[in-house]
Amino acid sequence: MTGHQEHRAGDDTGGRAAGRAPAAPRPPRRSRTAGVLLAALTGAAALAGCGERDLFLGGPPPAPEEAIRIVPGDGARGVRANGRLEVRVPDGRLERVEVTRTGGGGRQPVAGRISRDGTIWRPVTDSLELASRYTVDAVALDGAGRRTARHTTFSTFAPPHRVIGYYSPESGTTVGTGLIFSLVFNRPVADRAAVERAVTVSARPAVEIAPHWFGHRRLDFRPRYRWRPGTRITVRLRLREVRTGPGAYGVQHKTLQYLVARDQVSTVDAARHTLTVRRSGRVVATLPVTAGNAENPTYNGTMVILERHAVTRMDGDTVGFGTEYDIPDVPHAMRLTRSGTFLHGNYWAPPQVFGGLNTSHGCVGLKDVRGGGPDTPAGWLYRNSIVGDTVEVRNSPDRTVAPDNGLGGWNLPWAAWRAGSARR
Repeated sequence: MTGHQEHRAGDDTGGRAAGRAPAAPRPPRRSRTAGVLLAALTGAAALAGCGERDLFLGGPPPAPEEAIRIVPGDGARGVRANGRLEVRVPDGRLERVEVTRTGGGGRQPVAGRISRDGTIWRPVTDSLELASRYTVDAVALDGAGRRTARHTTFSTFAPPHRVIGYYSPESGTTVGTGLIFSLVFNRPVADRAAVERAVTVSARPAVEIAPHWFGHRRLDFRPRYRWRPGTRITVRLRLREVRTGPGAYGVQHKTLQYLVARDQVSTVDAARHTLTVRRSGRVVATLPVTAGNAENPTYNGTMVILERHAVTRMDGDTVGFGTEYDIPDVPHAMRLTRSGTFLHGNYWAPPQVFGGLNTSHGCVGLKDVRGGGPDTPAGWLYRNSIVGDTVEVRNSPDRTVAPDNGLGGWNLPWAAWRAGSARR
């Protein structure tokens, strides 16, 4: 056995006498430094209390605005549409983020995603709605497992005058080859070039498309020739925050899509009282009609079907004819001009009128029955026509329809159409 034996005073041999009880061991010496450190730790623990974790977690938790950083800042006003909206944590991960927007359409949730690592939330769309109040509620866990919640609000820029462009038909509509995309603004546009830059119309397959202004409220787009069947038209409205004039700003940020259907042209010969329907140049039907009478002839020229109504009311007082007529149930009506020219069913005229006489106030009437018959000439044409189809009127004693009356822009030569751009 090996070891170390401490030499004690009075034990001159360094050993123990046989049968003598060993001396009681002394406690180990404690250095002064160790005693002071233990006392300090004991005192600190006593002061902290057994419920506190800060001493062992490295300090108090960060303030909510540091633990969860939100852009725009709390209480921000006048945030622009292209402003950044983001929720981020520098340490830990986001548990939940809820963002809502309150505006003209009421209170609505804002869709967004938390990144895979849990550190960032961003909205799905890349722009904010103007004239709106946003509320952000976020909950996060930091690296030490402590939960923090934060609530902020901000508001976006509210232009004193909002400029909106109205259009028809709605996105997703299948249209005829004669469609001209038209925007009619609720306010006059002073900076037409700025608005024109913010609206783009493209096609697949690609063709040249040009804009044309009619005054300060209307902007139309068309190709040189009618669209090819199967063309996909894309309209991008990037008008939000575009300054259109003093104190006036656009508010729209939309993308519209249209699909061009078969090519159909209906030709009205006012002298022969016929309407001939051609698809891709091939005649598919010839129908008897009655056009405008001598006092109210039908416009000549190229027009486009703007809207379709299974039944509509036609009141002469609304188009300058006073009380000459008021028919509450005109069937199979398809509008050609804003001034009131329609293709429509007619159940009140005697049969011999159709194909023989022009008796209307400028519309083109086809034989029909009250309520609209599916197999009448008017019913057949209605069933086989869509918005955007072309209608040409010939041999009428009236003038050519104005290019801004409905979608009459096809009556302008291409050079004259292109000259209507504000950026030429």
